[in-house]
Amino acid sequence: FCLLLGFVVYFSLRGAVIHFSALVLIIPALLVQMAALGLGIGILVSSLTTRYRDLHFVMGFGVQLWMYATPIVYPLSQVPAHWQWISLLNPMTAVVETFRCALLGSGTFSLPQYALSAAMTGVILVAGIFLFGRVEKTFMDTV
Repeated sequence: FCLLLGFVVYFSLRGAVIHFSALVLIIPALLVQMAALGLGIGILVSSLTTRYRDLHFVMGFGVQLWMYATPIVYPLSQVPAHWQWISLLNPMTAVVETFRCALLGSGTFSLPQYALSAAMTGVILVAGIFLFGRVEKTFMDTV
């Protein structure tokens, strides 16, 4: 985010006209959601890794697959309409599209999609905390 701000300042000083939408105000919420999703998945994986040691190796492939499943280098509008519901099950899809809409002005923002994404993030975080609480008692035995 700091790198993005640096580029915005640089190009503004060079004379480029930069327009942000009103969605810039939602960026702190997007950052909190990304942090919560990362924390939830991190807790889930660390809890499961104590029992299933090979999960560590699968995570590298899983993260790459997740990156390609998230519309980062392609917009959500390029996904066929009948397959978009699958893409919207990814909690990062609405976050990336909202960032794209807020900062570049070329994305889609839908409150129901963002609410679904936030709800899925909450479920993942709560599941991670619950699982960690259950597995925490036996960490020393399995490690």
